Amino acid sequence: MRVAIYARVSTKQQKQDLQLDECRVFAKANGWEIVEYLETESSVKKRPIFDGMMDDAHRRKFDIVIAWKLDRIARSMKDFLDIALRLEKSNVRFLSVTQKNIDTDQKDPMGRFLLQLFASLAELERGIILERVKAGVKAAQARGVRFGRPRKVFHRGRALELREQGLSFRAIARELGVPLATVQRAVSPEASNPRQSPVSKVSPKRSR
Repeated sequence: MRVAIYARVSTKQQKQDLQLDECRVFAKANGWEIVEYLETESSVKKRPIFDGMMDDAHRRKFDIVIAWKLDRIARSMKDFLDIALRLEKSNVRFLSVTQKNIDTDQKDPMGRFLLQLFASLAELERGIILERVKAGVKAAQARGVRFGRPRKVFHRGRALELREQGLSFRAIARELGVPLATVQRAVSPEASNPRQSPVSKVSPKRSR
């Protein structure tokens, strides 16, 4: 059984000794083969050693990931949920050495429960975000905000002029920036209804 030890500090001036000592003792006590991933400098958005470890987890280069405490591998509960579910997809277990109740061992009922709980919390969070987005869009629409690409104004008279100059339907469509079908409908003999407005609005689609 191979175990990945992940230890992290934010600056080179900080030491990882305490994290590593306890993790190594724990791994050796279980008879696990150790591979270490040591993050000596990290920021909120940049953790290259962690990224490499997650890639190795996907390749199943180890069976377990351990950390001294949860906050060494995750910066927030949402972050931890994402990490735990990513590891679970690769069939890699995670546990915290000093927080015995945090263990995603699928062979253990509590581990399975934790994974199900994490998945439910992640789904709940996605649902809450979606509801907030919908509510924001609805409120904006109520204030008169329009979403989507703006509709273009199509001048039929200009299309007729270009047609009389000998331009093809496709060339007119390119010139006016409207779909080919719009030009064909507007300039065709059947469209010569005098009651038809010379100006109409069309959706901005590419001509074929």
